[in-house]
Amino acid sequence: MPRDLKIPGQRHPEKAHRPDNAQPKKPSWIRVKAPSGKGYIETRNIMREHRLSTVCEEAGCPNVGECWSQGHATMMIMGEICTRGCTFCNVATGRPDALDVFEPGRVADAVKKLGLNHVVITSVDRDDVEDGGAEHFAQTIRAVRRQSPGTTIEILTPDFLKCDPSVLETVVAAKPDVFNHNLETVPGLYPSVRPGARYFHSLRLLQRVKEIDPAMFTKSGIMVGLGETGEQVRQVMDDMRAADVDFLTIGQYLQPTPKHHAVDRFVTPDEFAAYEKSAYGKGFLMVSATPLTRSSYHAGDDFARLREARLKRLGA
Repeated sequence: MPRDLKIPGQRHPEKAHRPDNAQPKKPSWIRVKAPSGKGYIETRNIMREHRLSTVCEEAGCPNVGECWSQGHATMMIMGEICTRGCTFCNVATGRPDALDVFEPGRVADAVKKLGLNHVVITSVDRDDVEDGGAEHFAQTIRAVRRQSPGTTIEILTPDFLKCDPSVLETVVAAKPDVFNHNLETVPGLYPSVRPGARYFHSLRLLQRVKEIDPAMFTKSGIMVGLGETGEQVRQVMDDMRAADVDFLTIGQYLQPTPKHHAVDRFVTPDEFAAYEKSAYGKGFLMVSATPLTRSSYHAGDDFARLREARLKRLGA
């Protein structure tokens, strides 16, 4: 369904049964300006013209104004409706439509029209599809490669929890430049934050990417401010490094609506700096840890730094 034709009240029907959680006032360090400007409007129009969804809008990203003003939109494939019901996420939950076989071509057209040097492509969870959308990801990667061979591609995938493990090979074989799958939070909070996911399954997914293609960059991220402790965050860092994850992102959780998981606290910029220092000490090639960090925020610049860091480590 085109975005402009959405029926009011049809998003998150199951969230009506969740109790309201107060939304605390945001501190000054995470306040952003409202989206505006010529670049923002041009990017929005290209997304509408190609009938594409973006996680920037669907998840209510605070950085949408800055990123879209530069033409950097994170495209969300396989529809706007997710089959999971994570309590932190603002993407609609329900029964999705069938996969659109023409979507990979539209994504490729939009990437070319935007002139992107680096693109991030993510998706909803599609537990209703046998391969979880693995082949759809692969087709989208190949379509972008054909039209924009110089564009580097970063994917942010679901966990493929209910699929045969071999589907991961389909995605890796399409050769994205970065394979990202977010752990989102510490394992102790999974029952309340990611009830449909499994922490060690997601960790193993990242490890298997490296086993299939040791040269592929892997990336994962978590949110803080959900009720985790610093010790738990550092343990997640150790788990990621054991899975040979290259790039870690840490950002502040922002509660989308009163029906979503409550913000436990706002983590200070100094605490984020301490997390970054600790993560580099554990061996990550790249770390982005700030209140406004999101998986795709400054992804192109970070990818360039990621490649440089690997070359430096290899002594090239």
